[in-house]
Amino acid sequence: MLTRCASGFGAVALAALTRDPAFGFATATNPDLGAAGHGPHHEVRAKNVIFLYMDGGPSQVDTFDPKPELDKQNGKSPGSLFDVEPTQFDNNGNLLASPWKFKPHGESGIPVSSLFPHVAECVDELALIRSMVSEFPEHTFANYFLHTGSGLQGRPSMGAWVNYGLGSECQNLPGFVALNGGLIPPGGLDCFGSGFLPASYQGSVFKPSGSGVANIERTESTALQQRSKLDLVNQLDGLAAEQFGKHDSLESAIRNYELAYAMQMAVPEVMSVSQEPAHIQQMYGLESKYEPTRIYGAQCLIARRMVEQGVRFIELTCPKVGGDRWDQHGNLKKGHENNALAVDQPIAALLKDLRERGLLDETLVVWAGEFGRTPFAQGKDGRDHNPFGFTIWMAGGGVKPGTIYGATDEFGYKAIENRVEVHDLHATMLHLMGVDHTRSTFRFGGRDMRLTDVKGHVVHDVIG
Repeated sequence: MLTRCASGFGAVALAALTRDPAFGFATATNPDLGAAGHGPHHEVRAKNVIFLYMDGGPSQVDTFDPKPELDKQNGKSPGSLFDVEPTQFDNNGNLLASPWKFKPHGESGIPVSSLFPHVAECVDELALIRSMVSEFPEHTFANYFLHTGSGLQGRPSMGAWVNYGLGSECQNLPGFVALNGGLIPPGGLDCFGSGFLPASYQGSVFKPSGSGVANIERTESTALQQRSKLDLVNQLDGLAAEQFGKHDSLESAIRNYELAYAMQMAVPEVMSVSQEPAHIQQMYGLESKYEPTRIYGAQCLIARRMVEQGVRFIELTCPKVGGDRWDQHGNLKKGHENNALAVDQPIAALLKDLRERGLLDETLVVWAGEFGRTPFAQGKDGRDHNPFGFTIWMAGGGVKPGTIYGATDEFGYKAIENRVEVHDLHATMLHLMGVDHTRSTFRFGGRDMRLTDVKGHVVHDVIG
């Protein structure tokens, strides 16, 4: 049997090595299978993504997942009511009712905490997923997992995967931008990295003020002198490529030089939020007395302007709120109120502005932290990390508005209905952008890698 099948085994191995289209791998000769920038696999619902990353893990039972039973059992030991898993600090106190009240809003009647009075006005645009789970209870690993689909450092970010699969519609700005309000996620810049994908797909970090990017203005006396210098660098790089062969780092450097040259005109233009009408600036909170609101308002407004320019994937990090994230192991009330005050008005303004400009239907907005918080107290007035059940939401970009998907138990501790894993979230985001997550792959380390690894299911129930 082995003798007769030997040639067959060899053919299978050869096909894998040459990435034969018959095996469904992305190839240059078969662009329909998702080779870089070769376009979508199916109908496109979302052309762009704005990812609102809530650094630290907001509490689901204090924001979008009300639990009346938690109010009733406030102060009781959780161990007497359900099994408690070890937490990050394993400091599990009594059940802690939410300090905030929930009220139904909009035609959908979805309840929202008083922490988010502005977002509550937009609740009919949202698709809430109340049954998210993560595989990691610690910030750094959970952040790698949320951003790259792996708890390990060095994998490509979802923004890099999106641009690898679809390319960018903007020639003068990066296809993947991280607008840093002041807090880089735990895990660092690898959360925006390209990993084993070509370096040209990594995220470019912008600040939401000033020039946005360091050294964006030319130092040469004339544009002609600068262009001549860039042409010389390109010639030298070309000679290096002829002598040593093409290499990703060299090819990416050449593309980055050209992009940086084009960005000199585009970046100042897209960063000029002062050109916006006064009522738009006011709507986003740029005149707020609270500085973090002004910072995040500028981020949201710049994100909208970048979408108009065709930037494919934009992530917004949180501003510094007294140096604190949504990571209230103590002082829950003050910490969550300060963080909500920073982002509530700008996020609502972004959703309304996108809708009024006809951009929301083709822009996918995702609000998510790396995990949630426990329904019991850590210390007197804090909550520990909870990866077993938490809430995120999506809006626009083909999402079914005014809906709730999944559920946690009566205390908001664990997902018990329609669990959604991070791989499922990524698969759904890619699906809305026209990408089949199982077919957008990159050969690395001897196998075909993808954002969703070997998992992931599209959550069709949140798609309109």
